[in-house]
Amino acid sequence: MAARAVKPTALSPDAARMLDALDAARERTLTLVAELSDEQLERVYSPIMSPLVWDLGHIAAYEDLWIAHRHGALALLRPELATLYDAFETPRAIRGEIESLGPADAREYMAAVSARSADVICERGVGDGVLCEMVVRHELQHGETMRQTLAIAGLLPARERALLDAPLDAPEAWLRIPAGAFAMGAPADGFAYDNERPRHTVELPAFALARRPVSNASWLHFSEGGGYERREWWSREGWAWKEEHDITHHASVEAGDPEAPVCHVSWFEADAFARANDARLPTEAEWERATTWTQQRQDELAGVGRVWEWTCSHFDGYPGFAAYPYREYSQVFFGEDYRVLRGGSWASDPRVATVTFRNWDLPLRRQIFAGVRLAKDV
Repeated sequence: MAARAVKPTALSPDAARMLDALDAARERTLTLVAELSDEQLERVYSPIMSPLVWDLGHIAAYEDLWIAHRHGALALLRPELATLYDAFETPRAIRGEIESLGPADAREYMAAVSARSADVICERGVGDGVLCEMVVRHELQHGETMRQTLAIAGLLPARERALLDAPLDAPEAWLRIPAGAFAMGAPADGFAYDNERPRHTVELPAFALARRPVSNASWLHFSEGGGYERREWWSREGWAWKEEHDITHHASVEAGDPEAPVCHVSWFEADAFARANDARLPTEAEWERATTWTQQRQDELAGVGRVWEWTCSHFDGYPGFAAYPYREYSQVFFGEDYRVLRGGSWASDPRVATVTFRNWDLPLRRQIFAGVRLAKDV
């Protein structure tokens, strides 16, 4: 999708920037699927992933809901699609079995929604900017999810596979973080997701964090050394999952560059690897503390943003959490089931993967571009 050639001269700078951001996100989405056939877009590659064409319709429906309907007070463009493209009303397991928009209709729907969003923003501005920014980041996040589907299908473009497989030029070493307090979470001003707030003070003892994520070579050494056979390294739940599904290392471990960060690792595997190396996974507070510490000094954490990094923390709200603008974004996932990931991946847009951004998934999932960075007590 080309950027809009004409923008009203009276458009505010905030509104103009938002239109540019929406256009850039849409261009990124459409470029990703431009060379795929209709069959590839409509096919189900995994029961835990949506058909790519469903993602396209969902992106449009979400944008129409929040910009035209909630921000602009307009009726939904296609109200009959609301349930179909609601992520909770239509779970992933059934998205390939129900009738949804085909590729051409989905693209047409996206274009129509985009035009309505532009009209609303030109007329009303962006308000406090929260809803419009949320829509931009939602589409960018779906771009990463769609890349996960493409990776499962073996359809990732070569240029993107190269980003995944690029080696890390950093030695294995540890960064010692001294004991102390720090402000965790997003500040009150600017955009952040509800689960990143409120900012609060956390006191931590000293700890050490690996300067680089675990490599494919290290993971292969773990696997060949009995990593998937040594019961003492696994949690009870992790061992049961491994035995039931006959799990061994992901195919990408051997296929990738030995010095690239290991990817497609579940939390269960990450936890076992850490135990096998007399280490542990960091808490998410430790992860954020170390990252903000290195931003203030000359210390370096290599490979941040190459793969999502599992933490040992369960996903829950910070003290004083308040759901906004809807509880289904994060609150419904709070509890013991989900583990937090930090840092972003090669497929994450920097607009999304900030230092305070919290990702989460079930401990058995391997579709995420997730790896491991170890921690130790000192």
